[in-house]
Amino acid sequence: MSSASLPAVTQQERDAIRDGPRDVETHARLLAALPFADALDVALAPSPTAGRDAALVVAWNAERCKFLDESAALLAAQGADVLLLSELDWGMARSAQHHCARELASRLGCAYAYGVEFLELELGSDRERRERFGQANRVGYHGNAILARGALWRPQLVRLETRGEWFDGSRGEARVGGRCAVLAQRRAGGRMTTFAALHLDSHGSPQSRAVELHVLLDAIDAYDRDAPVVIGGDLNAFSLGLADLADPARVATALRDDPLRWSNPVPHEPLFALAAERGYEWSRCNAPGESTLRHASAAGSSRGKLKLDWFLCRGVAASAARVVPAIGPATGRMLSDHEAIAFSMGR
Repeated sequence: MSSASLPAVTQQERDAIRDGPRDVETHARLLAALPFADALDVALAPSPTAGRDAALVVAWNAERCKFLDESAALLAAQGADVLLLSELDWGMARSAQHHCARELASRLGCAYAYGVEFLELELGSDRERRERFGQANRVGYHGNAILARGALWRPQLVRLETRGEWFDGSRGEARVGGRCAVLAQRRAGGRMTTFAALHLDSHGSPQSRAVELHVLLDAIDAYDRDAPVVIGGDLNAFSLGLADLADPARVATALRDDPLRWSNPVPHEPLFALAAERGYEWSRCNAPGESTLRHASAAGSSRGKLKLDWFLCRGVAASAARVVPAIGPATGRMLSDHEAIAFSMGR
């Protein structure tokens, strides 16, 4: 087994960061010094299972993975060979202090590589702070992971942005870090294939999301220009910027001009044109027009209209793309505010 554990930041260090200055320069200095900036927590070959050469791939924003057992059951039911996961906590009170990537991997018999997007300085969002008042995070990490049946090779963290715009807490959560992707390779579809678990910024604009994807595409080409590639995750493809979404008149105008933009943001998100220029496609590996946002409703939960989660593929034979409801198999509980997405790879 090949494994490496990412060091935690001590409670004393986290308290000092939380109580210290919250300017951009301080954030840059901290991110350069903290142990998670360019490192991964990994177990690259946890079982003798070789895994199938063909592969079923699932991507899912697990929204903290607060319901670990049910999330594991949902993912196990898909029979996936590769899982591209985002918003996984490690040592957060809101998710019962679990190392969610490691524990999901253990339950599913998978290798894993986990990268930290943010060191959380508080308990989370306003609601989470109210729900967990008086508690403390043991580690405070929040990030993305690749899980796979069989071995993973050459794991790498790609930091997509280091702007520090979450640091001062003005976005509702005080955090050190920046959006990231996790890369690793696994044999699939007859060749060694590069996989990337991606999470673009939720508070950005279409232009800033394209810049973040550009960083990843350059990193993938430097990593292995010739291998087939599967990128999957939460692109936050709102088709508008967050400031626009807060303006009802702007939203009404946008929907009048294109009533289908929520479920088909492609014409409005320059990241798709960028991906196409670099040889990526999305038509065969995504279910067309199906939204992936799930939200609470009076009846329990319902699907919104936004298609935020996508696969981008290069050199891959894709089929059977679908959206997987993020509902606990036994309880019917809403597990995340995002659905999972899946497709099959072949030779």
